[in-house]
Amino acid sequence: MITMTINTSNNILRSVLDKEKLSETNILDWHRNLRIILKHDKKLYVLEEPVPEEEPPSFAPKAKRNAYKKHVDDANEVSFLMLDTMNSELQK
Repeated sequence: MITMTINTSNNILRSVLDKEKLSETNILDWHRNLRIILKHDKKLYVLEEPVPEEEPPSFAPKAKRNAYKKHVDDANEVSFLMLDTMNSELQK
């Protein structure tokens, strides 16, 4: 039940960006909405912290390797979300 509520809430938030796609005139509103969604998804750090340049070596602690993988995966997901919520002219 809780997961369903979270997913519904997340879909409602994301629909805001879908309705108001980024254009040349609404960047401030779009950016604010994007930050709200990413904060809700616990992925706001992707905009604020760069992905580490190098993957940890295989002998690095598992927690460090997992954190790197999560950061890369979250960064990819956020970049796809951003592209998906831009108008077609800005996607070029």
